[in-house]
Amino acid sequence: MGKVADEVTKEQLVADFKRVVTDAEALLKATAKHGGEEFADVRTRAEDSLKVAKARLAEERAALLGRTKDAARATDAYIHENPWQAIGVAAGVGLVVGLLTGRR
Repeated sequence: MGKVADEVTKEQLVADFKRVVTDAEALLKATAKHGGEEFADVRTRAEDSLKVAKARLAEERAALLGRTKDAARATDAYIHENPWQAIGVAAGVGLVVGLLTGRR
């Protein structure tokens, strides 16, 4: 798998994890008035775990954003240093896409 594919997978993982955290928070709020002391202890531990998970999620998101910006800068620099190669690659990709879509 390429670096771009890894980044997309990480972005999907972050998005999925964010949904899980949001759903867990909603569940904790909905059950706040139910249960006894044991249930309250479990809820407190879950809330603590969610806080840690949210902090890690924010760190990973920031790191992912930084890597994405670095990749964009590197791509921009490469294109400015090698414009004809970039045009050739873009033309080749366009040709392949055109051939594939023309077959349908």
